[in-house]
Amino acid sequence: MAKGKQVAREIEIQSNLRHPNILQLYGHFHDRKRIILCLEYAGKGVLYKRLQKQGRFPEWKAAQYIAQMATALRYLHRKHVNHRDIKPENILVGLHGELKMSDFGWSVHAPSGRRLTQCGTLDHFPPEIVDPKRQEKLYDGMVDLWSLGALLYEFLVGNAPFEDTPVMTQRRIVKGDMTVPSFVSPEAKDLIQKVRLS
Repeated sequence: MAKGKQVAREIEIQSNLRHPNILQLYGHFHDRKRIILCLEYAGKGVLYKRLQKQGRFPEWKAAQYIAQMATALRYLHRKHVNHRDIKPENILVGLHGELKMSDFGWSVHAPSGRRLTQCGTLDHFPPEIVDPKRQEKLYDGMVDLWSLGALLYEFLVGNAPFEDTPVMTQRRIVKGDMTVPSFVSPEAKDLIQKVRLS
């Protein structure tokens, strides 16, 4: 897809979203070289930097963050929007510590609920997208739920669940080859598994 069309789609989708855990797009303008987005201020920066600094989040904090992301996803899916690139780098932190889902560059409005496009970030791709046997099959908003499980794992462990070389990451995702460390509580491990990661 041409970059201009992708940006236009991102603007169209994000300008129609109103949720406390989704970064608000107030408007946009452009000149001959650039498109400028006027976005809500997320004063505490990118969540990925916090995760890198802390190594991993305590379970109570991860639970708070996942609850916020789940409510944002429920809202998106009710509006027939699939984000398709959920990862700590695409989540900002507001002035009061609340999460703000951002970067809707790979998102799509899909009233039919079914898509075929391979997009997003490899470490956070679900099996529906990376499995060569399934690449010609349509997928739906469940890919975002799978990414929510990957996000929970990353919050609790400090790295993506299938992180490896690109080829091995793809293979591990398809096989569900993931180990949850023993320091993760049985309840959190169970939740990760129920959100389709294993």
